[in-house]
Amino acid sequence: MAASTVLRKSMGLTLTIRRVSHIPNLSNWARLKHCGHLQPSTSGERCQRACRSLHTSAGLCHSDEEGAEREHDKDVVNVVYVDRSGRRIPVKGRVGDNVLYLAHKHGIELEGACEASLACSTCHVYVSDGYRDKLPEPDEREDDMLDMAPLLQENSRLGCQITLTPELEGMELTLPKITRNFYVDGHTPKPH
Repeated sequence: MAASTVLRKSMGLTLTIRRVSHIPNLSNWARLKHCGHLQPSTSGERCQRACRSLHTSAGLCHSDEEGAEREHDKDVVNVVYVDRSGRRIPVKGRVGDNVLYLAHKHGIELEGACEASLACSTCHVYVSDGYRDKLPEPDEREDDMLDMAPLLQENSRLGCQITLTPELEGMELTLPKITRNFYVDGHTPKPH
């Protein structure tokens, strides 16, 4: 029975793999020759480094920026942002995308000063009629932040709290003419 132990050398990220060698009819030196590059154990144990190399596979991309070309039609949600000047900006998002981060990804000036921590109202948007009822009701914290938003309307929501679903296909999100930034007038934080 092979016993394996993986030891991590301090600060070096070097892995040493040890196992009991059970190759019948081979002496210790023959086993070393069989593995070629291995050294005999200094502790007198019957363990030697295994004849294996470490292989890695290509990393998978899980971010919004990567893998957009792998979108499936059933996962795509088309939304339209209407910016402060009235320009309509059609955007393709995916199911599960956050409206605030989707706007940042496409260069739309939806601020989000608190980075979706529900501590401001700078990602305030107006949701088009017919879609307001398809969104979950805002929780108490979102309502508290919306109370501080200028030009509040009944269809006001915080963009950071809207997650795209297939039912939101074709939704229009209008940016209000002004927002209230708690930093300094004119200061616009850049998304990280």
